[in-house]
Amino acid sequence: MLSVFLPLLMLYLAFWLWYGGNGQPMSPEEIEDALQKLRSTDPLHNNEDEIEDVRQLLASDDGKEFVMQNLVRYRPKALYPEGYHFGDDPREADKRYGKSIIGDLLRYGNLVIFIARKTGDFVKPEGADAWHYVAMVRYRSRRDFVRFATRANQAEKFMHKWAAIEKTHVFPVKPIVSLAAVRTLVGMSLLILGLLLYKLV
Repeated sequence: MLSVFLPLLMLYLAFWLWYGGNGQPMSPEEIEDALQKLRSTDPLHNNEDEIEDVRQLLASDDGKEFVMQNLVRYRPKALYPEGYHFGDDPREADKRYGKSIIGDLLRYGNLVIFIARKTGDFVKPEGADAWHYVAMVRYRSRRDFVRFATRANQAEKFMHKWAAIEKTHVFPVKPIVSLAAVRTLVGMSLLILGLLLYKLV
């Protein structure tokens, strides 16, 4: 029995450490260093407005996990810089961006937990933006968010996002009620796997 469940327990502990979510807040010096690295990711474009948005986000750091809500509207046609020939479908451009950053997300314990396409309107206030989809991404901490952003905002990756998206509204949220209990789901999956393996040996 021990030979079956001990490796699975070790695997779960490794997952628990990777998934994290309870660290220390960033120091002011660490924040400035992170912003400087982010500032240098695409030297050809002025990204000071985005840098200030990130500064405000990091200023509220408590060291804990959070979820980033993303509302996205596509361009009518993908808009790539001159000299690139990827086609003009904004959804395909967005897929290219997604594929290019998935490794950067997982590297720092971050995880896409929800993506949904808009299928219609219900209550729509006058002047409301028309979004195409919503995505929710769990970040291990604000520290890990800015580490991810520094890698994802490299020009050769970020150009796909810029080409695809006409407008986006991004803001952090803290779950109050959520069924997306990833730690529990992984733990239960490993337990079930262990019970199945135990019956086979």
